[in-house]
Amino acid sequence: MKFEDIKGFAFDLDGVIADSARLHAKAWHQTADEVHSEWTPELAEALKGVSRMDSLEMILKAGGHENDYTEDEKVALATEKNTKYLKLVESLTPDDVLPGMKAFLDELKASGYKMSVASASKNAPAILKQLKITDYFEGVVDPAKLHAGKPDPEIFSLAAGVMDLAPEVVAGLEDSGAGIKSINAAGELSIGIGNQLTEADVRFADTSDVSLAAIKDKLA
Repeated sequence: MKFEDIKGFAFDLDGVIADSARLHAKAWHQTADEVHSEWTPELAEALKGVSRMDSLEMILKAGGHENDYTEDEKVALATEKNTKYLKLVESLTPDDVLPGMKAFLDELKASGYKMSVASASKNAPAILKQLKITDYFEGVVDPAKLHAGKPDPEIFSLAAGVMDLAPEVVAGLEDSGAGIKSINAAGELSIGIGNQLTEADVRFADTSDVSLAAIKDKLA
Protein backbone atom coordinates (compact mmCIF):
# COMPACT_ATOMS: atom_id res chain seq x y z
CA MET A 1 0.00 0.00 0.00
CA LYS A 2 1.19 3.50 -0.81
CA PHE A 3 1.03 6.16 1.90
CA GLU A 4 -1.31 8.22 -0.28
CA ASP A 5 -3.82 5.32 -0.35
CA ILE A 6 -4.42 5.38 3.40
CA LYS A 7 -7.79 6.85 4.38
CA GLY A 8 -8.23 5.44 7.88
CA PHE A 9 -6.53 3.82 10.85
CA ALA A 10 -7.80 0.89 12.92
CA PHE A 11 -6.27 0.71 16.39
CA ASP A 12 -5.82 -2.18 18.74
CA LEU A 13 -6.28 -0.79 22.25
CA ASP A 14 -4.18 -2.67 24.78
CA GLY A 15 -0.50 -1.89 24.26
CA VAL A 16 -1.14 0.52 21.38
CA ILE A 17 -3.30 3.33 22.76
CA ALA A 18 -3.00 2.56 26.46
CA ASP A 19 -1.14 0.22 28.73
CA SER A 20 -4.36 -1.42 29.84
CA ALA A 21 -2.54 -4.65 29.00
CA ARG A 22 -0.82 -4.37 32.38
CA LEU A 23 -4.26 -4.27 34.02
CA HIS A 24 -5.30 -7.40 32.14
CA ALA A 25 -2.05 -9.07 33.16
CA LYS A 26 -2.58 -8.16 36.81
CA ALA A 27 -6.11 -9.57 36.80
CA TRP A 28 -5.14 -12.71 34.84
CA HIS A 29 -2.17 -13.28 37.16
CA GLN A 30 -4.62 -13.45 40.06
CA THR A 31 -6.72 -15.97 38.10
CA ALA A 32 -3.64 -18.08 37.29
CA ASP A 33 -2.76 -18.17 41.00
CA GLU A 34 -6.32 -19.20 41.82
CA VAL A 35 -6.27 -22.18 39.42
CA HIS A 36 -2.66 -23.07 40.33
CA SER A 37 -1.13 -22.37 36.91
CA GLU A 38 2.34 -20.84 36.91
CA TRP A 39 2.35 -17.23 35.70
CA THR A 40 5.27 -16.60 33.32
CA PRO A 41 6.34 -13.75 31.02
CA GLU A 42 5.73 -16.10 28.08
CA LEU A 43 2.15 -16.74 29.17
CA ALA A 44 1.53 -13.03 29.71
CA GLU A 45 2.80 -12.29 26.18
CA ALA A 46 0.70 -15.08 24.64
CA LEU A 47 -2.50 -13.64 26.10
CA LYS A 48 -2.13 -10.28 24.33
CA GLY A 49 -4.97 -9.62 21.93
CA VAL A 50 -6.72 -12.90 22.80
CA SER A 51 -10.38 -13.08 23.86
CA ARG A 52 -11.35 -13.59 27.48
CA MET A 53 -12.46 -17.24 27.25
CA ASP A 54 -9.53 -18.18 25.02
CA SER A 55 -7.17 -16.51 27.51
CA LEU A 56 -8.66 -18.53 30.35
CA GLU A 57 -8.24 -21.75 28.36
CA MET A 58 -4.57 -20.92 27.78
CA ILE A 59 -4.03 -20.27 31.50
CA LEU A 60 -5.74 -23.54 32.46
CA LYS A 61 -3.78 -25.46 29.83
CA ALA A 62 -0.49 -23.95 31.08
CA GLY A 63 -1.04 -25.75 34.37
CA GLY A 64 -2.60 -28.87 32.90
CA HIS A 65 -6.01 -27.93 34.33
CA GLU A 66 -8.04 -27.57 31.13
CA ASN A 67 -10.23 -30.56 32.06
CA ASP A 68 -10.61 -29.69 35.75
CA TYR A 69 -13.45 -27.18 35.33
CA THR A 70 -16.96 -27.33 33.87
CA GLU A 71 -18.01 -24.78 31.27
CA ASP A 72 -20.09 -22.97 33.90
CA GLU A 73 -17.09 -22.83 36.23
CA LYS A 74 -14.93 -21.46 33.42
CA VAL A 75 -17.50 -18.75 32.70
CA ALA A 76 -17.52 -17.89 36.41
CA LEU A 77 -13.71 -17.62 36.47
CA ALA A 78 -13.71 -15.38 33.41
CA THR A 79 -16.46 -13.20 34.87
CA GLU A 80 -14.56 -12.89 38.15
CA LYS A 81 -11.44 -11.85 36.25
CA ASN A 82 -13.41 -9.19 34.39
CA THR A 83 -14.80 -7.78 37.63
CA LYS A 84 -11.26 -7.40 38.96
CA TYR A 85 -10.16 -5.83 35.68
CA LEU A 86 -13.00 -3.28 35.63
CA LYS A 87 -12.03 -2.13 39.11
CA LEU A 88 -8.52 -1.51 37.77
CA VAL A 89 -9.91 0.30 34.68
CA GLU A 90 -11.56 2.85 36.97
CA SER A 91 -8.08 4.02 37.95
CA LEU A 92 -7.15 5.02 34.37
CA THR A 93 -6.76 8.70 33.44
CA PRO A 94 -5.74 10.58 30.24
CA ASP A 95 -2.17 10.34 31.53
CA ASP A 96 -2.34 6.59 30.82
CA VAL A 97 -2.47 7.09 27.04
CA LEU A 98 0.84 5.65 25.83
CA PRO A 99 3.67 8.05 24.88
CA GLY A 100 3.10 9.78 21.55
CA MET A 101 -0.36 8.31 20.92
CA LYS A 102 -2.40 11.36 21.90
CA ALA A 103 -0.25 13.49 19.58
CA PHE A 104 -0.74 10.91 16.80
CA LEU A 105 -4.52 10.89 17.31
CA ASP A 106 -4.51 14.69 17.16
CA GLU A 107 -2.43 14.57 13.97
CA LEU A 108 -4.79 12.08 12.31
CA LYS A 109 -7.86 14.09 13.29
CA ALA A 110 -6.34 17.33 11.99
CA SER A 111 -5.40 15.60 8.72
CA GLY A 112 -8.91 14.24 8.14
CA TYR A 113 -8.25 10.51 8.63
CA LYS A 114 -10.97 8.28 10.00
CA MET A 115 -10.25 6.12 13.05
CA SER A 116 -11.78 3.06 14.69
CA VAL A 117 -10.90 0.62 17.47
CA ALA A 118 -10.35 -3.10 16.83
CA SER A 119 -10.06 -4.57 20.31
CA ALA A 120 -11.12 -8.00 21.56
CA SER A 121 -11.96 -6.34 24.87
CA LYS A 122 -15.63 -5.82 25.68
CA ASN A 123 -14.43 -3.01 27.93
CA ALA A 124 -12.93 -0.85 25.17
CA PRO A 125 -15.67 1.83 25.37
CA ALA A 126 -15.15 2.16 29.14
CA ILE A 127 -11.38 2.49 28.67
CA LEU A 128 -11.72 5.13 25.95
CA LYS A 129 -14.09 7.06 28.21
CA GLN A 130 -11.61 6.97 31.11
CA LEU A 131 -8.86 8.17 28.77
CA LYS A 132 -11.18 10.89 27.38
CA ILE A 133 -10.52 10.00 23.74
CA THR A 134 -13.87 8.45 22.70
CA ASP A 135 -14.66 11.29 20.29
CA TYR A 136 -11.63 10.61 18.09
CA PHE A 137 -13.15 7.38 16.77
CA GLU A 138 -15.93 6.60 14.32
CA GLY A 139 -16.71 3.63 16.52
CA VAL A 140 -15.53 0.47 18.22
CA VAL A 141 -15.89 -3.08 16.88
CA ASP A 142 -18.35 -5.00 19.06
CA PRO A 143 -16.55 -8.20 20.15
CA ALA A 144 -19.94 -9.88 20.65
CA LYS A 145 -20.37 -9.87 16.86
CA LEU A 146 -17.11 -11.70 16.23
CA HIS A 147 -17.15 -15.33 15.12
CA ALA A 148 -13.40 -15.74 15.56
CA GLY A 149 -10.65 -13.91 17.42
CA LYS A 150 -7.26 -12.72 16.21
CA PRO A 151 -5.38 -13.88 14.14
CA ASP A 152 -8.61 -14.24 12.16
CA PRO A 153 -9.05 -11.13 9.96
CA GLU A 154 -12.68 -10.53 10.99
CA ILE A 155 -12.08 -7.86 13.65
CA PHE A 156 -9.96 -5.67 11.37
CA SER A 157 -12.37 -6.17 8.46
CA LEU A 158 -15.16 -4.96 10.74
CA ALA A 159 -13.00 -2.06 11.92
CA ALA A 160 -12.75 -0.91 8.29
CA GLY A 161 -16.53 -1.22 8.02
CA VAL A 162 -16.99 0.95 11.11
CA MET A 163 -15.20 3.71 9.18
CA ASP A 164 -17.16 2.90 5.99
CA LEU A 165 -13.86 2.19 4.24
CA ALA A 166 -12.53 -0.69 2.16
CA PRO A 167 -9.75 -2.70 3.90
CA GLU A 168 -7.24 -1.80 1.18
CA VAL A 169 -7.26 1.87 2.28
CA VAL A 170 -6.93 1.12 6.01
CA ALA A 171 -3.83 0.81 8.18
CA GLY A 172 -4.05 -1.23 11.37
CA LEU A 173 -1.88 -0.78 14.46
CA GLU A 174 -1.03 -3.73 16.70
CA ASP A 175 1.47 -4.82 19.34
CA SER A 176 0.89 -8.58 19.08
CA GLY A 177 1.81 -11.21 16.52
CA ALA A 178 -1.78 -12.45 16.38
CA GLY A 179 -2.94 -8.91 15.71
CA ILE A 180 -0.47 -8.36 12.88
CA LYS A 181 -1.60 -11.63 11.27
CA SER A 182 -5.19 -10.39 11.57
CA ILE A 183 -4.40 -7.09 9.85
CA ASN A 184 -2.44 -8.78 7.07
CA ALA A 185 -5.19 -11.34 6.46
CA ALA A 186 -7.74 -8.51 6.23
CA GLY A 187 -5.71 -6.99 3.39
CA GLU A 188 -4.79 -3.87 5.34
CA LEU A 189 -1.43 -2.19 5.94
CA SER A 190 0.03 -3.56 9.18
CA ILE A 191 1.86 -1.25 11.56
CA GLY A 192 3.57 -3.10 14.40
CA ILE A 193 4.50 -1.60 17.75
CA GLY A 194 7.56 -3.65 18.67
CA ASN A 195 10.61 -4.64 16.63
CA GLN A 196 9.85 -8.35 17.18
CA LEU A 197 6.79 -8.13 14.90
CA THR A 198 8.64 -9.20 11.77
CA GLU A 199 5.46 -9.86 9.76
CA ALA A 200 4.36 -6.23 10.01
CA ASP A 201 4.60 -4.05 6.89
CA VAL A 202 5.90 -1.19 9.03
CA ARG A 203 7.51 -1.47 12.47
CA PHE A 204 8.15 0.98 15.27
CA ALA A 205 10.10 0.22 18.43
CA ASP A 206 7.75 2.28 20.56
CA THR A 207 4.46 4.21 20.38
CA SER A 208 6.39 7.46 20.76
CA ASP A 209 7.98 6.85 17.34
CA VAL A 210 4.66 6.77 15.44
CA SER A 211 3.70 9.72 13.25
CA LEU A 212 2.34 10.26 9.75
CA ALA A 213 5.76 11.45 8.57
CA ALA A 214 7.45 8.36 10.02
CA ILE A 215 4.93 6.02 8.37
CA LYS A 216 5.34 7.80 5.04
CA ASP A 217 9.12 7.55 5.35
CA LYS A 218 9.04 3.81 6.08
CA LEU A 219 6.71 3.17 3.12
CA ALA A 220 8.85 5.19 0.70
